[in-house]
Amino acid sequence: QTMFIAIDFSRNNFTGEIPKLIGKLNSLKGLNFSHNMLTGNIPASLGNLSNLEWLDLSSNQLVGKIPWQLAANLIQLQFLNLSMNKLEGPIPRSPQFNTFRDDSYSGNLGLCGFPISKSCSDDTTYQPSSPTSQHESDEEDHVNGFDWKIALMGYGSGLIIGISIGYIVLTDRAIDWLVEIVREKQQHFLGKGSKRKTRRNRGIRRTH
Repeated sequence: QTMFIAIDFSRNNFTGEIPKLIGKLNSLKGLNFSHNMLTGNIPASLGNLSNLEWLDLSSNQLVGKIPWQLAANLIQLQFLNLSMNKLEGPIPRSPQFNTFRDDSYSGNLGLCGFPISKSCSDDTTYQPSSPTSQHESDEEDHVNGFDWKIALMGYGSGLIIGISIGYIVLTDRAIDWLVEIVREKQQHFLGKGSKRKTRRNRGIRRTH
């Protein structure tokens, strides 16, 4: 079975939002989207990555609140960097999140609460109660013309071979290559399925 240990999408000039489908790669231990031009909210689906040990979303243009699902579910997280974005609101609290220093959140002028010095005006912080799975829609996400859904379908079904275990670094040129690899492996997989079905049908005809 295919396992993805770490994916590095940093420094690729990606625009658009972080695809929610990333939350389906639950074997991930590391995820890096830093130094791009990503916008929108941090997907709550990242809270499904319960094996994640490091997460770097720094130096983007992400907005909104830090999802409480990250603090509730990412109990293995050892490194977090959300700095240099446009995040706001109280920083979620949990035994794991309480270990991160203020530099994990620097450059987000709208954030408040521990561990940064700015206190929240209403003195409220997110206190996650219990881990909750997120069931979000599987709409297509496009970043710089890159069809995220095609690539992640390949990840989820274990159709990419040769980069299944290790540290994946994508450059601009590698994007088209990855999409092509996924398509080829999907066609190969579907072809094998058709051959098996044909053999079964032949076997059935022979028994009659």
